[in-house]
Amino acid sequence: MDVHQKVLLVDAATGYYRVERYALGDFFGPVDLGLYLAGKHNSLNIGTGLLAGSIFPGSNRLVFSAFSPCWGGFYVSSMGGAGLVFDNLGINMLAIVGRAATPSVLVLNRTHGEEIEVVIEPVAVEQVWRGGRGGVYGLMDLVFERYAARYETDPRILATGPAAAATDFGAVASVPISAGKLTTIDTWAGRGGMGSKMLQQHDVAAVIYGGTFIDEDFRDRTVADQWFEDKYQKKMGAKDLEATVKYRYDPRLETGGTLGANYATMGGRVIAFNYRSIYMDESDRLDLHQRFVVDHYLRQFNEETIVPKQHRTCGEPCPAVCKKYRDQYKKDYEPYQTMGPLCGIFDQRAAERLNHHADAYGFDAISAGGVLAWLMECLDRRLVHPVELGVAERPVFTPSAFSVETDSAHNANLGVALLDAIIERRGLLNLSEGARKFARRLARDKGKEVLDPFMYVGYARKGWMVPNQYWTPGVLSPMPIMGKYYMYYGNDFAPPRTLGRINAERFRAELIMDNLGVCRFHRMWAEEMLPDIMQSLYGKKEQYLSRLTMTASRINSRNSSVHWESERCADFVLAFLKRQHDVENIRHPELLRWLDDFRNNKHEAALNFWYEIHKGVHESLREF
Repeated sequence: MDVHQKVLLVDAATGYYRVERYALGDFFGPVDLGLYLAGKHNSLNIGTGLLAGSIFPGSNRLVFSAFSPCWGGFYVSSMGGAGLVFDNLGINMLAIVGRAATPSVLVLNRTHGEEIEVVIEPVAVEQVWRGGRGGVYGLMDLVFERYAARYETDPRILATGPAAAATDFGAVASVPISAGKLTTIDTWAGRGGMGSKMLQQHDVAAVIYGGTFIDEDFRDRTVADQWFEDKYQKKMGAKDLEATVKYRYDPRLETGGTLGANYATMGGRVIAFNYRSIYMDESDRLDLHQRFVVDHYLRQFNEETIVPKQHRTCGEPCPAVCKKYRDQYKKDYEPYQTMGPLCGIFDQRAAERLNHHADAYGFDAISAGGVLAWLMECLDRRLVHPVELGVAERPVFTPSAFSVETDSAHNANLGVALLDAIIERRGLLNLSEGARKFARRLARDKGKEVLDPFMYVGYARKGWMVPNQYWTPGVLSPMPIMGKYYMYYGNDFAPPRTLGRINAERFRAELIMDNLGVCRFHRMWAEEMLPDIMQSLYGKKEQYLSRLTMTASRINSRNSSVHWESERCADFVLAFLKRQHDVENIRHPELLRWLDDFRNNKHEAALNFWYEIHKGVHESLREF
């Protein structure tokens, strides 16, 4: 079978474009091919996997890859459902190079002919962001009104917001378009600052795409069902329903979605008030979790979203219906955690206000929440004055006598003001080169105690990433890509060198899915089945796995992870180890040894712990 990856290479500076073809086997998908193109052109690559448009659930993610302005290295970010319409262009990937003369909209349309229409037109993006619904939503509205009539079927729009212009962690937003109308189900390529890359380096503020190209997607359900029955003794639909129960509705927990499932089960692992909950006693954390989260924050979510079944998909047919919402507010765990309990917000109305404000600006929500929580702690501890951050108040940042509605609203209002200050660069706030560089500059003027409460993973000279919201050392690992799930985030203890090896295993497993554009919510079957599907469809299982090993090695060859710079990171790991011993009653010899090392010299132990993870990563991600 003669199969090629087709890449539409567009020069935003000139409007020139061409299609390049790469043989299947040399490259297999948007990650390995994206790595090659990013190295060759410094391009922003947007593409789908080979299974886009097929009957396999979750196979229509749109994958972004580039050298990230935020992380500082090669990065992969993906967006749910947006690959379904992209597949109608008849290409596998769009690679944007060059920079337009002014902020522009890139229009891609394929009608019944062989050629893709490529148009680059200027847009007064600053003015658009300030009008209508504002930010990314205002830009999507304008692009839809201006161009949607050109398409025979519903197109899809990718949009940036003011955060892409003002910071290095601007995201790319999109919503499904159904029956000729924009929906309110946000989907995001959030992590890694792909919106900042698209706007600042290419001056592409938005992309609209769609077409009528019909290719030979795999649609034989009888054959697929047989593959799944051979493997799991269940048809594909039944297995996928089982695999996605957490994201739909788990009857054991009486809730669903990432927000519901995580908050229902975390208990004493709750993270709140910029991680200061790690210093609390277990009984106090359990009390906080019960009173503020279970009895209020989670209860609101269940009553308003789960019970009335307010859920939809990301734009592709999928039984997970993981998009949980109330009115126009879509609710996922990590944004509603970083701009929720991490910022001292435990009320859905308050969290909705702050999250929606960040979304309209087009921020990576997880990074935005992490930065806000840090700034709030600095204000609370009087390490900085409100005027220096362009705001007027300080937060309520302790659980003692905390009013769950009133104080949550106060903190959300402060968060909104801080986001405004970041965009407008009020006072000292200038995050154009990233929060890590800003924090280090602030620490030089005010002392390291300003930087120490900031939880981030450092990379290279100024790269940074707010970690995923799980209390486990895996989220602070020295991996070549962090902020995604290319690491182990389980709650159990593993010696750090072993953790590094497990991280490497997760990295390769996640690449199996990302390089075929398959959503990780389906990983209970996808990790195992996708290589076999590659064999059945293309006869290239071993080549696919071998190529992924090579790709993981080549990404890791650029691994420029930096040891934890803030005190909070070391404390986060130490508190996890203590909790494993004191609460989980783990008596693993390695755990006891590390606890002794941390007690004797916390900073040296933290450095050694970090390096042991590093060793495990590097010895596992070798090509041979």
